[in-house]
Amino acid sequence: MRMGVRRLLGAGGLRVRQWTVWPMLWKEFLQLRRDRLTFAMMTVLPAMQLLLFGYAIQTDVRRLPTVVLDESRTSESRALIQVIANTDNFTIVSAVADRASATRWIERGAARVALVIPPEYQRNIRSGHTGVAQMLIDAADPQSSGAAISGAQLAAQARGVQLLASQYRIRPPVEIRVRPWYNPSQRSATFIVPGIVGILLTITMTLVTSTAIVKERERGTLEQLIVTPISRTSLMLGKLVPFVLVGYIQMSVILALGVMFFDIPIRGSLGLLYGLALVFIIASLGVGLLISTVARSQLQAMQLSFFFMLPNILLSGYIFPRAAMPVPAQWIGATLPLTWFLDVLRGVLLKGVGMRDLWTQLGVMAGAAVLLLMVSVRRFSKTLD
Repeated sequence: MRMGVRRLLGAGGLRVRQWTVWPMLWKEFLQLRRDRLTFAMMTVLPAMQLLLFGYAIQTDVRRLPTVVLDESRTSESRALIQVIANTDNFTIVSAVADRASATRWIERGAARVALVIPPEYQRNIRSGHTGVAQMLIDAADPQSSGAAISGAQLAAQARGVQLLASQYRIRPPVEIRVRPWYNPSQRSATFIVPGIVGILLTITMTLVTSTAIVKERERGTLEQLIVTPISRTSLMLGKLVPFVLVGYIQMSVILALGVMFFDIPIRGSLGLLYGLALVFIIASLGVGLLISTVARSQLQAMQLSFFFMLPNILLSGYIFPRAAMPVPAQWIGATLPLTWFLDVLRGVLLKGVGMRDLWTQLGVMAGAAVLLLMVSVRRFSKTLD
C-alpha cells in the first residue's frame, strides 16, 4: 500500500516538474529581476500615489472662506455668526461694509459664501417673529455649495433650539440622535484610501500586463517562444504568476502606508482580504492579457488600458455612490471587478465582515477572472501575425 502511494506521489511530482510552465516562469522572473526600473515603478510609484491621493482627495468640504455683512451689530447677530463659524463648514475671512463688497469677494474667488444679517434681525427675534438672515453662496461647484447649504441649515436649527430653550423654556418636540458607524469622524481618508488599493492594483496590473505579449512581439522574442514546446496556457500562466506576486507586494505596501499615515482601521481578517484579493488580481491581469492579444503595439495597449481604467474610477463607486447613478451606468459598473472588490476592501477593513457576507462579491470576481483568462487563451495565437 505504501509503495503504491509513493509511486503515485512520485509520478505526480514528475508530472509537475515536467510542466511546461516552469521555463516560462523562470524566464519572467529573470526578466523582472533585471528590469529593476519597472519593478521599482510598480512598487514605489503606487506608494507615492497613495500618499498623494490620500491627502488630496477629500469628499467632505470644510472651511469655506466666508465674509460677513452684519447690518444688525447686536448680540443676537454675533451669536449667529459664532454658531455658523462653529459648524466647521465655514471660515470667517473678513467683515464687509455693504452688499457690493460681498459680491466682489465672491466674484474674484476670495470667498465662497457671504452671510448677510439685516438690521431688523434682533428686533424680529425679540418681538416673537422669525429672525431672517441671508447666505449668498457661489454654486459654481455643486459639492461646495451643497456643503454650504447643509451647514447653514444646521446652524439655523442649532441657533433656533438655543433660543427656544433660553427664552421660552421650550424644548424641541422631536430629537433624532445620530450615531454614525464605521467612520464616526466622517473622515474622507477612511473612505478613500481603501478604494485606492483597488484603483492602483487595477491600473498597475492592467497596464503592465497589457504590454506583456506586445512587448515580446516588438522585441522579436516572440519568435523564440514560437519554436519552444510551451503551450498557450503555459505561456499565459508564465506571464501571469510573477505579476500576482508584484500585486501582493503593492497591496501590502499600500495597506501599511494607509495604516501609518491615515489611521485606516483593519477590523476584519487580513487572511480573508488577501485571499479575495488574489481573485481580483487575477481578474485584473486577465483584462491586461486580453488587451495584449488585441493590441499590435505598446501604444495601442496603453491606450486600451486607459480606456478601461476610466470607467473603473467613475462607475465602480470609488468616489461617486453607485445608487445615485442612472440604471444603465449601474449595470455597467456591475460588470467591473473593481466594483465588487471595493465592497470587499471596505467591508473587511472598515466593517470587519466575514466570508459569509462576501460570497456574492467572490462569485462575480471569480466568474470575471475565469471568463477573461479563457477568452485571452483562446485569442492568443503563437504566430507573428
